[in-house]
Order: sequence, then C-alpha cells, then structure tokens
Amino acid sequence: MSMLEVSDLNVYYGSIHALKGISFNVEQGEIVTLIGANGAGKSTTLNTISGLLKPSSGKIRFEGESLVGVPAHKTVGKGIALCPEGRRVFLQMSVEENLDMGAYTRPDDEAAETKELVFKSFPRLLERRRQSAGTLSGGEQQMLAMGRALMSKPRLLMLDEPSMGLAPILVEEIFSIIEQLHDEGTTILLVEQNAQMALQIANRAYVLETGNISMEGPAEELAHDPRVQKAYLGG
Repeated sequence: MSMLEVSDLNVYYGSIHALKGISFNVEQGEIVTLIGANGAGKSTTLNTISGLLKPSSGKIRFEGESLVGVPAHKTVGKGIALCPEGRRVFLQMSVEENLDMGAYTRPDDEAAETKELVFKSFPRLLERRRQSAGTLSGGEQQMLAMGRALMSKPRLLMLDEPSMGLAPILVEEIFSIIEQLHDEGTTILLVEQNAQMALQIANRAYVLETGNISMEGPAEELAHDPRVQKAYLGG
C-alpha cells in the first residue's frame, strides 16, 4: 500500500476542468515531484489533497484512509502538511509566533521539542526568532513557511513552488534543505517549476499538462527524456 494514492481525480473551477482524471502515488520515504507549466494543475492537485479544494470525483487515500471530504485542518492532524505557493507567512507576527501557528494540532511540550528541531534545520530562523516575518528576505520567508509546515510533524510534506521568486543561490539552499529533510525521514511531494532542480533530487516524477498526467517515471529517466528536456529543461 502506498502512503498516498490518488486515483482518477477530477476537479473543476466552475466550468473549467482543472484536473482530468489524474492518478499517481507516493511511497513512504520518497521525494516525488510534479512538474509542468503554469496552469497545468500542479497547485490544484496539492490543494485538493490537503482539503482546500473538493474534487468532483475520484479517490485520495493517505495511509489507507480516504481524504475526500476531510477539511484542511483535519488533514494536518492526519499527518499531511502543505507549504503553500507564495509562502503566506503572517507578516506582522514574529518568526517564533509563525512557527507556533503551525503546531496548533500538537501538545505544547511536543511542539517545543519540534521547534528546536526546526531551528536546527533552519539556523537563520533561530537568529531571527524575535523579528517580525515581514522583515525577512524572500528566502528566509520560504524557510519560515517550510519550518511552519514542519511544526505539525508531518509524515508527508507537500511543497508548492518552494523556489519561486528566489535568487539562484537561495534556490540551491532551499533544495539542499529539502534533501536534508528527506534524509531525516520526511516523505515529500514537491510541485516545482524549476524542473531541473526538482528532477535532480526526486526519486520519481510526473509531468502534468493541462490537467492530465502526460509522462511518469524515475526522475533521472525523465531528466534525460528529449520531450522533457525540450519542454522544461531548455534542451
């Protein structure tokens, strides 16, 4: 049994058919990436899994249990965390207060322990723990958004465009942190426009095109596929 199983998932925005019967799975301990152009349905997929959007049909199972109809706050309690596109940190609140917001499903003593682990993974957040999130750089805000997602101690971490808008050197740093989290045992579902970086760190990949999965396979194989190179890698 896969950790996450998505079967024949259909999602509409009004009359727009955003996801057209997609199916994929994530095994425990993997990094799986969804790549594709803007508007392909990548963020819609993550938002539907996390309970922010409701599918019109299809199945989503996490560790054997259905997630269809489960609201977002209860999805977090089941062990799934979403780090959303655009970071969406609370700008007026301090770094530490933002992290505390990510731990609302956890007992205080456990949350304090997890916060220390987050600070270990993101030393820059520790240095800025009392600063308001609005004073952080884009890269630091991305680290904060990831740290906040980790505060719920998820078994599956979903990352939506973590490198968006960041300078190349910060992109390298964010991807290095993703690999570190994976090495520490977190299963990751990664949505990323930077296909080259995503395919370098992922175990498997799916290519989304206008709501359909057009290709799938080991990430290394897809990175060398001429069609993927031409469409997404500038080959």
